[in-house]
Amino acid sequence: MNTEGRLLSDMRRQLGDGGLHGCLLVRDLHTGEELGIDPDTQLPAASLVKVPLALATAERIRRGELDGATMLDVPPGRITTPGPTGLSRFRHPSRIAIDDLLYLSTCVSDGTAADALFDLTPPGQVTDILHELGVRGLTVRHGMLELSDTPAERFDAAQAHLAHALAIDAGTGGRGHRVPQLDTTRANTGSARAYVELLQALWTPSAIHPEVAGRVRGLMGNNVLRHRLAPDFSSDATTWSSKTGTLLNLRHEIGVVEHSDGQTFAIAVLTESLVPAGTQPGADALMAQVARGLRDHLRQL
Repeated sequence: MNTEGRLLSDMRRQLGDGGLHGCLLVRDLHTGEELGIDPDTQLPAASLVKVPLALATAERIRRGELDGATMLDVPPGRITTPGPTGLSRFRHPSRIAIDDLLYLSTCVSDGTAADALFDLTPPGQVTDILHELGVRGLTVRHGMLELSDTPAERFDAAQAHLAHALAIDAGTGGRGHRVPQLDTTRANTGSARAYVELLQALWTPSAIHPEVAGRVRGLMGNNVLRHRLAPDFSSDATTWSSKTGTLLNLRHEIGVVEHSDGQTFAIAVLTESLVPAGTQPGADALMAQVARGLRDHLRQL
């Protein structure tokens, strides 16, 4: 077994020992060299879908189909269970510009803000725009409201493990699932490779207009959720731009790390936890550790 084979085998073992099934891909955006573990496996996207949504919205603003200054009346989310942010937890209606909804949806991962954008650009149109821009492998089927109606919302906090146990045990060999949000035939989906392709299209010349790509990069650079991969990819000599996604036993993050020496890596880490628990900081740390190990290997080539 060569060096890369041994590295990937060791990373699989680490993920398994930590109770994670991981689908990862790390790519050097200058050389095209990449390393991955099951990078073509399709998984539910959770909040990662907010990046394609941001891209489609920014593209429609560029085309003049939407005006970022347009004010929208947004109903409150009134969600009280742990997790959701921003307008999703508001108690009263708000009036917010499209540009600001983009910020809330992408940087704060606000599901209510995202749904206000999906009202303007429905899931099918988001997918169509992705295809027009040459981005394949990502399927957008629904908005974010569906993600607030899972078994986790039907148990109290002391029984959260039951929702996670159902998420772990109720799947099928073909990636169907008794929980609709985890069924890849019904959910928003994508693979680690598809997300890396999206990141490459945003960070290097592509069919995406430079103004639009720059705007989405800026939003990802201002992501406030930095507990997962960011600790291993943030420093005074690097810039980490990312988006997380979390749903029941799913923990994802995609991002790009730009080094001061010019090296740039796109990273997608999609995982399913096999441990029936909601709070697993060790899983987040393990995701970052494995992703960094792959990046470090490519950085030395």
